[in-house]
Amino acid sequence: MPQKNQAALEFLATRRSHPPKLLTSPVPSRDEVEELLTYAARSPDHGGLVPWRFLVIEKPAMARLADLAEARGRALGKDDETVAKGRGQFDRGNLAVVVVESPVEAAKVPPYEQSLSAGAVCLSLVNAALASGWGAGWVTGWISFDRGFVEEGLGLTPGETVAGIVHIGSFASTPAERQRPDVKGITTWLSA
Repeated sequence: MPQKNQAALEFLATRRSHPPKLLTSPVPSRDEVEELLTYAARSPDHGGLVPWRFLVIEKPAMARLADLAEARGRALGKDDETVAKGRGQFDRGNLAVVVVESPVEAAKVPPYEQSLSAGAVCLSLVNAALASGWGAGWVTGWISFDRGFVEEGLGLTPGETVAGIVHIGSFASTPAERQRPDVKGITTWLSA
């Protein structure tokens, strides 16, 4: 009979992401962030390709990225609300980790599997931060898909994309529980 890790199961059953706009200072130290990244890097990675990398955005870089998000939004003709939303995560941000999907040419590991690995890293990073007592939330937004923003602001190469931006910080209260999927309603069992 398998030995359950009840504490880990309880964590998974009750975990809640935090909206980045509600996260405040203090934030983890560089050493603490490196520890979180170490946990996140233990995600599934078929072939051991490491088709992702980390870009840590500290508070001093947030203002520059907020200004660039606004400039890109205006240049793209986005409405004021959309521009404000793109700018907002950096205006209010104190610390974020961009998980950059950086695909590797591999005959046995298709790009799709590498994308899934990058997504797994995002979730692992959120869970590592939450398990360490921090608040964390995984977002993207239009800025994550705008080549001008990601190349100029984040230094991504043409083949790289943003898998997620994980904001990490302190929080005043745990977010309210939200409706979860009806697992029985979305599960099919194949027995033969």
